[in-house]
Amino acid sequence: MKVLYCQQNSAGEEITFVFQERENLPVTRDNDVKIQVKACALSWTDIKLLSEMKMKKEFLPIGREIAGVVLEVGSKVSFFQPDDEVVGILPLDLEESGLCEVALVHEHYLVHKPEKVPWVEAAGTVRDGLRAYTALHYLSHVSPGKTVLVMDGASPFGTIAIQLAQHRGAKVISTAYSLEDKQYLERLRPPVGTRQPLIARVIDVSNGKIDVAESCLEETGGLGVDIVLDAGVRLYSKDDESTLKQQLLPHKHDIITLLSVGGHWVTTEKNLQLDPPDSNCLFLKGATVSFLNDEVWNLSNVQQGKYLCILEDVMEKLSNSIFRPQLDEPVPLYEAKVSMEIVQKNQARKRQVIQF
Repeated sequence: MKVLYCQQNSAGEEITFVFQERENLPVTRDNDVKIQVKACALSWTDIKLLSEMKMKKEFLPIGREIAGVVLEVGSKVSFFQPDDEVVGILPLDLEESGLCEVALVHEHYLVHKPEKVPWVEAAGTVRDGLRAYTALHYLSHVSPGKTVLVMDGASPFGTIAIQLAQHRGAKVISTAYSLEDKQYLERLRPPVGTRQPLIARVIDVSNGKIDVAESCLEETGGLGVDIVLDAGVRLYSKDDESTLKQQLLPHKHDIITLLSVGGHWVTTEKNLQLDPPDSNCLFLKGATVSFLNDEVWNLSNVQQGKYLCILEDVMEKLSNSIFRPQLDEPVPLYEAKVSMEIVQKNQARKRQVIQF
């Protein structure tokens, strides 16, 4: 049975992805669930995080968001039985790759998949749904009437975040990095029969001439945005940034400027540096800065019940068409290596899913 792994022999060396043959799975333990994998989504592998968590090894398992059918359960498994359809995210320290035909998973990392949700959609939505819930519910407490700015709304995560914010009755503003993204966002309508609002404004930043802060303040009547979900920020001037996409990112000062009094800035920028004037401005506004790291749910068992409730709610919203994910066409296992290389280089604009 072929399994895909990530390999990096030494620090600074380019990451490669390799298939390895695996003879047999380990014996099913008391709390393990043996799954026949039907679909596995691909996500960027954070080598630096794994190294900092002392989890780095020569061969890292690839493919952690899986959906499949239960084949066998351990003697102490209470939530599942054979033939159940399940979905989940494998933990960071799991030895087994999800990108294989059969996987062993502890029952506390899985939830039931609604019958009418396709395998590919379940695997392709579960992580982005978890990130959106973490950002909007637990870090910024979205509620009806709030204004939410979602940077790069046409990305897989941005799409789900917009749909969740709309479902909660928030007014949504989004940025687009290309004309295609802008057109996609303008077509992103809520489910038929609901009263959810459309995206209030799509800000096209592709030409680098539009001021995001000015546009947001104009849209909110000068009050500012209650919640900002960034897709990275520019820490320095445009001339110091190496890539075009980095040059299109908003500067940290822009985000602080467009925040409302009591606003929440949820950032994915792990190297964010705030100077004393930045901190003073946030203090005067009574605003907060939170770091979005969805891995924290699986790094501690304290929040396990809440974590599983989120996954169940994500599947329910997917079943009810509240979530309509941004997925690419599913690809077979033999093309997984090429697809993962695209994902690792951040070149995929849609969620990549392997279908078995």
